[in-house]
Amino acid sequence: MVQKVAVIGAGISGLTSIKSCLEEGLKPTCFESGPDIGGLWRFKEEPEPGRANIYESVVLNSSKERMAFSDFPPPAELPNNMRHSEVLLYLRMYAQNFGLLQHVRFQTAVVSVRQTADFADTGQWTVETEGSDGRRESEVFDAVMVCTGHFNTPHLPLKHFPGIDSFNGKYFHSWEYRNSEGLRGKRVVVIGIGSSGGDIAAEISRVAEKVYLSSRSGAWVVSRVGPWGLPVDMLHVSRMDAMLQRRFPSYSNRIAEKMFNRVFNHELYGLKPRHGIFEQNAVVSDDLPARIISGFVRLKTNVKDFRGSTLVFADGSAVDQVDVVVFATGYNYSFPFLPPTLQEKSGYRLCLYKHVFPPRLSRPTLAVVGFIHSLGSLTPQAEIQARWATRVFKGLSNLPTEEMMLDEIATETETMHKRYACSERTPIQVDYIPYLDSVASQIGVKPNVALLLLSDPKLAFQVLFGPCTSYQYRLKGPGCWTGARQAIFSQWDRVVRPFNTKVAPKALKIRLVPRPRTPSKLSMVLFSSAALLYGSFYNI
Repeated sequence: MVQKVAVIGAGISGLTSIKSCLEEGLKPTCFESGPDIGGLWRFKEEPEPGRANIYESVVLNSSKERMAFSDFPPPAELPNNMRHSEVLLYLRMYAQNFGLLQHVRFQTAVVSVRQTADFADTGQWTVETEGSDGRRESEVFDAVMVCTGHFNTPHLPLKHFPGIDSFNGKYFHSWEYRNSEGLRGKRVVVIGIGSSGGDIAAEISRVAEKVYLSSRSGAWVVSRVGPWGLPVDMLHVSRMDAMLQRRFPSYSNRIAEKMFNRVFNHELYGLKPRHGIFEQNAVVSDDLPARIISGFVRLKTNVKDFRGSTLVFADGSAVDQVDVVVFATGYNYSFPFLPPTLQEKSGYRLCLYKHVFPPRLSRPTLAVVGFIHSLGSLTPQAEIQARWATRVFKGLSNLPTEEMMLDEIATETETMHKRYACSERTPIQVDYIPYLDSVASQIGVKPNVALLLLSDPKLAFQVLFGPCTSYQYRLKGPGCWTGARQAIFSQWDRVVRPFNTKVAPKALKIRLVPRPRTPSKLSMVLFSSAALLYGSFYNI
């Protein structure tokens, strides 16, 4: 029987995995190679090899309600899009509230994870660790949860840039970037237009002589600030929106692209990509369009080659006297401590059932948590994965046969490669709400809108038409939380609260999702029809 669980990493995924173990009566031991919790969100003055790093000005792309743990709403006073220090504060509050820190061994790196000789009978693993003093120890665990993320190994594709050896300036990966200090008056080229590339180019442009942003394919750029100045990711992210998007993908793409082009024309700015807006994660940047329109950042095509301090681009143009090149070219994912047999691939992605379980293991006692990407926050996805994994460990939830899992992985891989612009750097894309619901169904915590319509119509309205936040997965079933309903009804109050920093003559009230008092017969008929349509589409 599974009792002892090794959790590797104490970031968001690791912390929620520890808590999920405790909820199921398991005994977790978390190994964290650093001196503190937080993972990616622990800012480090100097880059630490083998660990995720962020720059000093990083702000969370997701708003606090969208990234919240399902039974721990963030304090209302925290800003909607938190800085890294505020994210770390929230994680620390979460860890202290649920007593997670006592289960973490800091400055202890996992060197290897291997099956015991009697794995077929016991499902146990030998975990070898190395402390800060260099001492190595081995310990046997009944199960393992891998929570190390995928921002640890920078991808620096120098072989694709002829003449790089002749460049007499400085170049480095965005993983090393901390702030714009030392770049004043420089001519800088940033290669790559993900969220990091866009942020770094905009920030450097405030001190540099000139900044050029080189992109092979362009990108859709989205601000954190949506209509009425509210967090953009709290709008148009309901279950009904997701259903309509899947039922009418072309129409949804056209509407979304038209909406974002109304803010600024991506083709005019030289940013329009070849892929649709829902086919790849957008670049989240509040500053980039303003820096482009004011001429501080100039868009360029892909770099063709280096000729000393001159960079030549694919369109034949060139920039002379370049001082610094920043490669914002993504990351390679790897799990060096795992056996090669557990790193089998399906297309670009790891061969994992629902991105969690290796299908070929005779005993399902190893789970990968948080190794996923979507048009939504990681936190709810990692949490639902951890809740599922611990129930599988305990035998409370069963996996399909190996053949069925492999078939589903192959089908899903083919579908994702058609729907998304997948690559070696972005292999783990999923549809946000459908994926959450798919895993939640394995546990029995997926909200049933049709039943809610009969028992609690107001809540059903919020679940179907309101922002799909993680609290919805604590309304029923294993691990249900009595505060989940109130958390859903109060989420907009927590959104509004940080704006009220001065005494106002009249309280501000924003209710984008109405809370009907006495619904009319017509509104109830329409609502019921929408709920039944949603239910039939998602088989609830």
